Amino acid sequence: MRDFDPELAEIRFGYGLSPLYDAPTGADQILAGMAGPDTVQTAFPIESFAKFRARMVEAQKQREIRRKNRGTELAAAARKQRNVINREARMAMFVWLGQTMLRRAHTQTAFRERVVSFWADHFTAHGKRGVIRRGTSPYVEDAIRPFVAGRFEDLLQSAVMHPLMLDYLDQTTSMGPNSFRAEKRGPNKPAGLNENLAREVLELHTLGVDGPYGQQDVTELAELFTGLSFDARNGFKFRKDFAEPGSERVLGVDYGEEANVKSVRVALRDLASHPATARHLASKLAVHFVSDTPDPKLIDALEAAYVDHDGQLLPMYEVLLNHPSAWEPTVSNFKLPIDFMSSALRALAIPKDAFAKREEKWMRRFFAAPLTHMGQQWERPIGPDGWSEEDPEWITPQGLAARVSWAMAVPVRMIEPLPDPRAFAEVALGRFADDAVRFAAAAAESRPEAIGLVLMSPAFQRR
Repeated sequence: MRDFDPELAEIRFGYGLSPLYDAPTGADQILAGMAGPDTVQTAFPIESFAKFRARMVEAQKQREIRRKNRGTELAAAARKQRNVINREARMAMFVWLGQTMLRRAHTQTAFRERVVSFWADHFTAHGKRGVIRRGTSPYVEDAIRPFVAGRFEDLLQSAVMHPLMLDYLDQTTSMGPNSFRAEKRGPNKPAGLNENLAREVLELHTLGVDGPYGQQDVTELAELFTGLSFDARNGFKFRKDFAEPGSERVLGVDYGEEANVKSVRVALRDLASHPATARHLASKLAVHFVSDTPDPKLIDALEAAYVDHDGQLLPMYEVLLNHPSAWEPTVSNFKLPIDFMSSALRALAIPKDAFAKREEKWMRRFFAAPLTHMGQQWERPIGPDGWSEEDPEWITPQGLAARVSWAMAVPVRMIEPLPDPRAFAEVALGRFADDAVRFAAAAAESRPEAIGLVLMSPAFQRR
């Protein structure tokens, strides 16, 4: 086994080196950080979804006022107030972008932030319309972050049954063909069974795209999921009038003679414990943290840890941090745009109050818009499978040009004065600072250009 490498650990399993915080000294320290107090969550707060729902309740209230008073001044005032609520939620979303990057820049348990990001992507979700469109960060705060060091079963249930996921995958309109509500609608208005959530749970969240399931399993699971819904005031709720009566058969197991939440939870528990789920999660972790083509023995070890410890996630992380192939000394995985920005801010020791008085327009110009140009629109993955892990998806002419533009122009606006480029190269890259980077840092025409060249070096772009 290769010796633990503190600098590589901070780069591969965190958000890069920092002049403010020491790199971890061992895998045990990293794992202890997963169980310790979540200090950056307190230092850089993001609104909980429970609190976020108050915005949804108020918007719903104004919508009802407008509906009941069409054509009146009261309706016009309600419309104006709804616009205010939507604008405030949109502005908050960009505040949370800043908070997310500050957490990464100032955490002393960077692996925790990486794991939160990994699972948030695994359970990709965002709202479809209205205020809930802005609720992704609060969703992650409530449904993902508290569960990343526990059992996958609990994380699965928390994410799948969360209001944002139900909204994203159109579950709230899914109606059992033989449900009370469908019977009430009559034959001229057939019920609509929506299979989105069921399909993604099987294909993306648990068994994997090549998992041992068929279309009938998708349909039966979709029928089992009917009734899962939410309202703005109370959050999750189960609508029995939408639920398909009788039992559903998924992967050869019958669930729920009576439609209820308990049956859904049992099915999710069984999916979490399925051998195919262990393999799927092991593969994803290995690809994300180590290589696009990881050592099969690493995947085997991660899978065994999941199975042997009844779906506990910490044993998988322990295997990941101690497996020889995880310590390949050459950095290879290309950083996603948000990770590149976060690493840059960490290396630059961005002040904790750097975004305190920044307006939405400023955050859009220097962070949100560049992220989009790099190919990663903030909290808007193209599909429910999240962001691609394949390097060629990010190494594009437009994406690289956007990185160069950001690296050259934005640090000088964030840090005054910029650090000495030669010292910065050593701080940002440690032993990965080669002669070419040192020469570029020393020979650049200006300090902003020199800092940008260090940030755009191949060693900084990879982990």
